[in-house]
Amino acid sequence: MKKLLYLLLLISLSVQSQNILFVGNSLTYTNDMPKMLEQIGKQNDLKIKTTSLCYPNYAIIDHINEGKLQKLLQKKQFDYVIIQQGPSSQEEGKRMLINDGATIKALCEQYNIQLGYFMVWPSKHYYNTFDKVIANHEFAAKQNNALLFPVGKIWKQYNEHESNTSSLYTSDNFHPSTAGSFLAALTIFHQLHPTKNIQQLPFKKYQKWVADKGSFDFLIQLIQKQ
Repeated sequence: MKKLLYLLLLISLSVQSQNILFVGNSLTYTNDMPKMLEQIGKQNDLKIKTTSLCYPNYAIIDHINEGKLQKLLQKKQFDYVIIQQGPSSQEEGKRMLINDGATIKALCEQYNIQLGYFMVWPSKHYYNTFDKVIANHEFAAKQNNALLFPVGKIWKQYNEHESNTSSLYTSDNFHPSTAGSFLAALTIFHQLHPTKNIQQLPFKKYQKWVADKGSFDFLIQLIQKQ
């Protein structure tokens, strides 16, 4: 009887969902990136459930002022809240990342939720601000004792190699292509599950998002190093 109860407990734990709330804007919801994360989890025998609170041109403060975030946290239990706003390379953006992030951090602590920052990237037009984007996200995450998902940092490393044929940008030179969204989803997955060997991910499963195998392999190599 004890063995049966133990087996039932193991089964229950194995199917337990990891619940993630994404709070951001179009840089998150383009290509339905959170669903990409769910599919990567499934490929690795993990059940990840995502909820998105993302609207065009929203900053973190807009979500706080609107109030839907607070109501959602009261109604549903999440393991992680991952916040994202625009590149935030200037001092005002840095202040918002820190102060508004601290407000959400306090909310998360009420419900025993881990806060994480989704580091984004600048548009090609403002590519020269990339180092500031990276530094400001790193500083804000450290200040608020939050997780950091260094998507932008890996994005920059990828772009430094001109041999990659799969562009991370869409035609507007700001929003992510499917390859860019895959980079974001896989980076988040690897940070949450670092013991999973992402180098074993089959290219054919993800070719619809990253058409070139060389680019696919290089993305995985960069993410694995983080």
